[in-house]
Amino acid sequence: MKLKPLVIGPYTIKNPIVLAPMAGITDAPFRRICKRYGAGMTTSEMTTADISLWKSSKSRFRLNLDMDSEPIAVQIAGSEPGKLAEAAAACVSRGAQIIDINMGCPAKKVCRKLAGSALLKDENLVKSILNEVVKSVEVPVTLKIRTGWDAENRNAISIAKIAEDAGISSLAIHGRTRACRFKGKAEFKTIAQVKNAVNIPVLANGDITSIKKSLEVLRVTNCDGLMIGRGAQGRPWIFRELLQHINPNEKKPRLDKIKLRDIMLDHLRELHLFYGELTGVRVARKHLIWYCNSLKKASNFRYQILRADKASEQINLITDFFEREGEEVITIN
Repeated sequence: MKLKPLVIGPYTIKNPIVLAPMAGITDAPFRRICKRYGAGMTTSEMTTADISLWKSSKSRFRLNLDMDSEPIAVQIAGSEPGKLAEAAAACVSRGAQIIDINMGCPAKKVCRKLAGSALLKDENLVKSILNEVVKSVEVPVTLKIRTGWDAENRNAISIAKIAEDAGISSLAIHGRTRACRFKGKAEFKTIAQVKNAVNIPVLANGDITSIKKSLEVLRVTNCDGLMIGRGAQGRPWIFRELLQHINPNEKKPRLDKIKLRDIMLDHLRELHLFYGELTGVRVARKHLIWYCNSLKKASNFRYQILRADKASEQINLITDFFEREGEEVITIN
């Protein structure tokens, strides 16, 4: 199986296996480390289209693009075409090279504002939003959706055709409806149907947490690439790992004890630097807990990580763990 480069406007992305934008997770340090370990492209965390709220510390962190490499993609969310167009233009002025519109988030607080996947209920509004945003910027605009609102209303094909007609450059589809949220299993039949219905690049998303599953999804959907979200939590090397299976000419360096330690330490230091010690330590905890899923005999380490409240403590805990444990410290490669 060989994937072609992903083309989004003027950008050719050699590896079409990309990181999904995830609120509260895919901050600048995480995007940077995923890019370092093979992600073809990353996208910022979802940012509100209401620019009057951009002065908050949360928005300032989310719109910090200093650590990103090209193409720099920013995701926006909202329900008013004018505000989304204004936000898109503002993001471009800050350095965004691709604008991604979120119509896939199933969170209640987002859908209550008729944003995210709630928009899939109103195809006329979807059309207005996409047309307004595409007209407002000179950079490519992409779209992330779900297969529909609920099992009886899987309208992803219709939305995809609206997107293509509006000038959307690529489409990412999560294999669940809004009603499913993250329950049950993702289904890829609808994504395959969308791929056959449009000519723009289509990326499959949802439950892609292993090499076996990745290859199965590519086979079933015939998509142009994959968007990996939760599968990269604690495993930022999954992109390189998958690329090695798809491309037989790719080098296959083994993820050994020292390499895993260095990945964790690099990620940790970048979090501390980006947020400052107080917030950096707090944000780092969840990432370190996810890394524990790749470690043997890590129950005590996990307990200590949750209670460490200084940057130096977190660094020392990682260093000590890998010095104390033997070579068989990793559960997966």
